[in-house]
Amino acid sequence: MSDECPSDMETMRGIRLRLPATSANLGPGFDAVAVALDFALEIEADAAQEFSVAATGRDADRCGRLRDNLILEIYKDLLAANQKSIVPLALQVVNRIPLGMGCGSSAAARLAAIALAVHFGQLDWDTDRVLEEAYALEGHPDNVAACWLGGFVSAVCEGRRVRVARVDPPEQWRAIVALPAEPLATSKARAVLPATYAMEDVVANLQSVAVLGLAFSQARGDLLRLAMNDRIHQPYRAPYCPLLPLLLPLAGKSGILGVALSGAGPAVLMVVDGEASLQAATSAIEKVTENRSAAELTSCRFSRIGAGQVIDNKKFR
Repeated sequence: MSDECPSDMETMRGIRLRLPATSANLGPGFDAVAVALDFALEIEADAAQEFSVAATGRDADRCGRLRDNLILEIYKDLLAANQKSIVPLALQVVNRIPLGMGCGSSAAARLAAIALAVHFGQLDWDTDRVLEEAYALEGHPDNVAACWLGGFVSAVCEGRRVRVARVDPPEQWRAIVALPAEPLATSKARAVLPATYAMEDVVANLQSVAVLGLAFSQARGDLLRLAMNDRIHQPYRAPYCPLLPLLLPLAGKSGILGVALSGAGPAVLMVVDGEASLQAATSAIEKVTENRSAAELTSCRFSRIGAGQVIDNKKFR
């Protein structure tokens, strides 16, 4: 979107969005860090006489419904809250982000709704405002910051305002995401966490997360095994994330630099040192998960481009 106020004709033109999947926490960075992945929720939207959704890809039935559609509900709510007319949309949706797996599907959907409301409602919001609204809807800033900005992000909040530090992940690094058969609701994953922690566990997490951002910014793969250690949430979520105990011991082996739950789980993210190690890493993962039915592996790159950087081939200011 440009800095100039668009005309009515330009506003009613269609818009294309690409909202990358994200993996948050990365072990110790609970509700604070995330990284964008290069598979995405893609949407083409046009003004129409009535609402319609044509969806393909993962969970197409859920993505394509008109009722209880998270994107459409937030879109309409935002326009109404800002005293804007609700413009019906025809959406073409291609979804490659698994729902309920800890890969940022809800962050991508909420940001999609915000971007659509900004475009068709002429809201003239900048990146800071978009992140504020997304944080208010999501409840934590990590996924939305990584999805909107791309790359590896660390986020801190001051009231509603989200402050973000961002770096490009190392170009050579790859990711493998292991998906179990069943999803896990974030609300359930949060409900199992304790109210208090031992000082030694808090200190261990602080040490790891302090190194994590530097490891990504300096391509220090040798540090990731320790930098992705966590004592705050993963031990309590492991009973509901059956792949995690199997995969954690692979950190530092077969080209796998670090292992952590992806977000709240149950998916597990593994950072691999490069393209050449993907086959060995995949074989090692398959060996330890061979008795787990329906475990799915997705290998990908880290995405340096976020949803807000290119919309309709124009930079979002």
